[in-house]
Amino acid sequence: MRLKTTALILTLVASTASAATAKTPLRDVPAIDNQMFAVAMAIEISDKCTELKPRTAKGLAFLWNLAGKAKSMGYTKEEIDTYRKSDAEKARMRKMGEAYVRAKGLDPKATQDLCKLGRMEMAANSQIGAFLR
Repeated sequence: MRLKTTALILTLVASTASAATAKTPLRDVPAIDNQMFAVAMAIEISDKCTELKPRTAKGLAFLWNLAGKAKSMGYTKEEIDTYRKSDAEKARMRKMGEAYVRAKGLDPKATQDLCKLGRMEMAANSQIGAFLR
């Protein structure tokens, strides 16, 4: 199931809209990219912190909704797939995540700090926390 979740997330995570369409790249659409960041953070936390589990069904439903939102904005399945598959976008999300963890005064390489962040996000009822239990 984790592989399916990861594949779906990656379907939405990488970014480059087709140059021929002159659309804003999905990475530059906050309504999509910010939400993908929240999902990516929750997955990273649940992958590293065995104390916290992902809310897989909730996450999958959220991702399907997000893909629908991108489609309603005029993006094709191919453009969404390009966004999710880009190695550059995966690296960008990872870098953003590490910066986010550091901004909270925590070490992104320390498992106990990721667990602490997960608990903080859950307590704050944040989008990241909503995907954790």
